[in-house]
Order: sequence, then C-alpha cells, then structure tokens
Amino acid sequence: MEQKQYLLGMTLAEITESVAELGLPKFTGKQIADWVYEKRVKQIDDMTNISLRNRELLSEKFDIGRSEPLDIQTSVDGTRKMLFRTSGGKFIETVTIPEEDRLTICVSSQVGCRMNCDFCMTGKQGFHDNLSTNEILNQVYSVPGSEEITNLVFMGMGEPLDNYKNVKKASELLQAEYGLSWSPRRITLSTIGLTSNLKRFLEESKCHLAVSLHNPIPEERLTIMPIEKSAPSTSVIEMLREYDWSRQRRLSFEYIMFDGVNDSLLYARELTKLLAGLDCRINLIRFHVIPMSNLKPSSNENMVKFRDFLTAKGFICTIRASRGEDIFAACGMLSTAKLVK
Repeated sequence: MEQKQYLLGMTLAEITESVAELGLPKFTGKQIADWVYEKRVKQIDDMTNISLRNRELLSEKFDIGRSEPLDIQTSVDGTRKMLFRTSGGKFIETVTIPEEDRLTICVSSQVGCRMNCDFCMTGKQGFHDNLSTNEILNQVYSVPGSEEITNLVFMGMGEPLDNYKNVKKASELLQAEYGLSWSPRRITLSTIGLTSNLKRFLEESKCHLAVSLHNPIPEERLTIMPIEKSAPSTSVIEMLREYDWSRQRRLSFEYIMFDGVNDSLLYARELTKLLAGLDCRINLIRFHVIPMSNLKPSSNENMVKFRDFLTAKGFICTIRASRGEDIFAACGMLSTAKLVK
C-alpha cells in the first residue's frame, strides 16, 4: 500500500500542485493550507468547506500528519517534556517552558546528534536520523497548549544546521502568511557552529542565532566539543562579524559553566577578547550533571563573578534560570537512548 503524504510540512505551492493532480480546483490548495496551518485540524474530514467527494479523494493519498505525544512529564516549575514517536519508529523529546507572559517551545531537529559534545546527553546517544519537516512542525502543533506558544527555539535534540533543509522549511512555514504568520524574531536557532550551513542560514533567514561556545580557548574547547577541529570557533566568529546584528536580529552566545574547567576570570577575559566589537549577548548556563561525563557544575559564586566581569566590560550577560531539571528537561539533558534501537 502506498504511503500517504503528510499535508503538515507542505508549502502552499506543494499542496496546490498536489490537489491539481487529483483534478481539484487550484483554490482548494489555499483552503487546505488554511485548515492545516491556521485552523489546526487533525483530520481531512474536518475540512467542511471542501465537498465530501473531494475530501474522500484527498484522504486516499493524504493525511494531515499530526500525532499526539506518547508521554508527558511536568516539572515542579511548570516545564513540560513530551515524548513523540517518529515515522521511522524512533523517539524524540520536546520541551515547553512557561513564563509570565510567554510560552517557549524547545524543538528537536534530529533523533540523537552526531556532534558528540561531552556535556550533552543527546550527543552521548549518537545520531540516528534527521527529522522531516512534518516531524519538526508536529512538535509545535501537537504539544499541550500549542496555540499559546509565543517563541520557538531549535535547542532540543540534534544540531539544527546538520538538518538545515528541513529546519529551514519548517521555520519558513511558521512565518508564512498562510501559516501562523510568525515574525522571525519569535524563532531562535541554536548551533555549535557548522560553518557549511551557517553562512546559508545567515543569508537566507532573519531568525535569531545562538552559538554554543562554552570555552574561548580553541585547544580546550576541542576537548569537550569535537566540532572545534573542523569548524573552529574563531572561524565561526569571523563569519559572524560580516553581518549586521541589531534589534531586528539577535546574536547570543551560550556558555555552560564547568567547575575548574572554564569558570575562572581567565576565561572571562579570553571571552571578552574573542567577542570584542560584536553586538551580542552572553547567556551563562548552569551545567546539569549527566551520565558518562566527568564534568561538574560551576559554583553559583563563580557564575556571578563571571557575569559581573563581563557586564563591567560592556556585555549584556545573564545567568539563565535552570528549568525542568527534575524531569531531565533542562539544557543538555534530552535523550531517548533507551528507546532508540
């Protein structure tokens, strides 16, 4: 039996072309896109302004492509972690983080990750698959409270620029007029710096960028982030200097702090040298202890000293609040290794 195509993840042009092949009027494409993306229907039968006969034709070849989370865990701080099954029978995790006036969704882009950073459980899991555009968007559309989401970060499982084609298409569909009409300022892509696709992202997207740095000294960064060998942080930052960063588009650097590894003021000084002149902000992140890593979290005292030093040097620097640690939903803790076969 032929596999049905998923409408969620298709552009208006793709939908219109597909319905034309079925002999349906072209305007049906716009109706379908409206039902899928704006009205958020879960099944074709709910498209009431399309005739029953045409809905039957559509159902023979298409499905909406929505699937509910298999499991939901809720943290004491309100953070939620959802488990989704992929079309290939593997699993991913998605997180929603509530705040007073916003709801941020942390979206996965891959099953596992091939970057193998020493501080990340997803990387310890290894790489298993890229998510399709449908599987990326399904996370946004199928989490509880989906319609209340205000911001999206590609900071879940995987390296977004390693699945650039599908991540780009998903973010464009969220911004499309026939989609949710989101501003690119509602979307942030987090990367460790895959220079091959970073340049494309900078030129083709207006979304915010967060770069995972974690150590300003290349030789030391390499010991915890193998990517430093093929895409040196100095090359990444040199590329970033070619672009105009302003209120319209934000550049930030993520810096997880490890006890006795990168948390002294020596590293703060090196960081100011590395980022000198860049219009950016720096987010200091508490490390959450994970299996198979000897790294330990920096003390709160050292984090405050580090922040104050950077602030005194003119950088916008904050210590990011840790959310969802009790359900393994915090930064670097997402993994479905036990479920992936």
